[in-house]
Amino acid sequence: MLRRSLWICLLAFLALPVQAQPADALGRAIDAVLDDDTFSNAHWGALVVDLTTGGVLYRRNEGKSFTPASNTKLYTTAAALDQLGPDYRYRTVLYADGNVVGGVLRGNLIVRGAGDPAIGGRFTDGDRTATFRAWADSLRARGITRVEGDLIGDDDLFDDTPLGYGWSWDDETYWYAAEVGALSFNDNNVDVAIDGRGVGEPGRVSWEPAGTDYIRVVNRTLTVPASERIDEGYARARGTNTLVLSSRVPAGRTDHESLTITNPTRFFVHVLREVLLAEGVLVEGRPVDVDDLSIRPDYAAPGLRRVASYTAPPLSEIVDVINKRSQNLYAEQVLRTLGAERPVLDDDDLEAGSAAMGVAAAHRTFAAAGVDTSRLQLVDGSGLSRLNFVTPAMTMALLRHMWTHPDAGVRAAFLASLPVGGVDGTLEYRFRDGPARGRVQAKTGTLSNGSALSGYVEAADGTPLAFVLMVNHYTGARSRVAKAAEDRVVALLARHRP
Repeated sequence: MLRRSLWICLLAFLALPVQAQPADALGRAIDAVLDDDTFSNAHWGALVVDLTTGGVLYRRNEGKSFTPASNTKLYTTAAALDQLGPDYRYRTVLYADGNVVGGVLRGNLIVRGAGDPAIGGRFTDGDRTATFRAWADSLRARGITRVEGDLIGDDDLFDDTPLGYGWSWDDETYWYAAEVGALSFNDNNVDVAIDGRGVGEPGRVSWEPAGTDYIRVVNRTLTVPASERIDEGYARARGTNTLVLSSRVPAGRTDHESLTITNPTRFFVHVLREVLLAEGVLVEGRPVDVDDLSIRPDYAAPGLRRVASYTAPPLSEIVDVINKRSQNLYAEQVLRTLGAERPVLDDDDLEAGSAAMGVAAAHRTFAAAGVDTSRLQLVDGSGLSRLNFVTPAMTMALLRHMWTHPDAGVRAAFLASLPVGGVDGTLEYRFRDGPARGRVQAKTGTLSNGSALSGYVEAADGTPLAFVLMVNHYTGARSRVAKAAEDRVVALLARHRP
């Protein structure tokens, strides 16, 4: 009888490792990926949590700080949805300042910016100037066919800092580092096309919107044989709108690129004036940035009246662009909007409409999520700055908070905004095959020598898991190698049975 009891106990003891084996095996498998020699000089941080039980399935350096790259957008969009709501809408208004006599406005037109990042072609089937033409229709409907005064852009809702804190100067030419402003148009870029012609000839250059003369183009491009690859070359000297193009483009091919402008406010009103002229509304004055005026517009004055407006899609759709496309400008605009709409009133050192005020306001959401805000450092909304520092544990707290957010609309908008593996956004071409396809929703993040992927994945038995993966300081490997490691870890999670 004793021998039989001992045998039963031995069987029970031997069974224990088998029950714990899935988590142990998962940990060893993840370690094997992250400990690869490719990353011998890198720092990995990781945290995996079962969202049903709250149990930790894997952890590595979860309390250490990492530069999160575009994982920063998780923080920006969560705070904006939480505090502004998914139905929040930007409204940009065009005012007339003066009387209308015989079809002539004896005064100025003023555009009051609301921080809307979306005026352009993204929500109008690529028709960049649809909003401006609609405003021309509104002016004509009010009997205005000529404006004696200027076209003034009011960007005072935001501060006048055009770039994020700590951004690299050599990014300034490219779309992902566009200047920020309360008046923004066409993502604050011009969209350039360079068509290869005869070999040895310069390429044919065109640009949108509408060949605007807001920019000056220096064409140093060259058409090369059709068998060669496109070799891109662009430059814009700081503080100018002169674009120097030096791309080598194969015959019969086209090189497309979106390049930044400086002073988004003046760009907005400059192109608006061009469109109004083309639509038969003569604006005799100049396009003017409100900062160049000695007296600011008084919107309570009796002579100032609304003549047109544009209402943006709801914030849920703006957030969708931010996370699925990893759109930096949209994230920066939304962060400053949070600072303008929900400022921290007891902090006199911060300016409403600044990135710093936006971060201070966002801390309300982070604190509610259980994030240790005393150790959190965010300086922009997009993650382009290398001065952002978060820990995997902080990001996990945010992910868990949004998963169980008490407002179902906020939760749904946040989850819907995340790219789906093998389906859309920045994950469209990742997870095309394998167990994670269609079952992982996550935000990517990429900077030189750094990568991140954080979000949610469904385990093999349907259990929802939250995960955070961050790697910094690797050298000797391309970002695709780091991304491949992230993908292998997520595939392990998708196969796991808790």
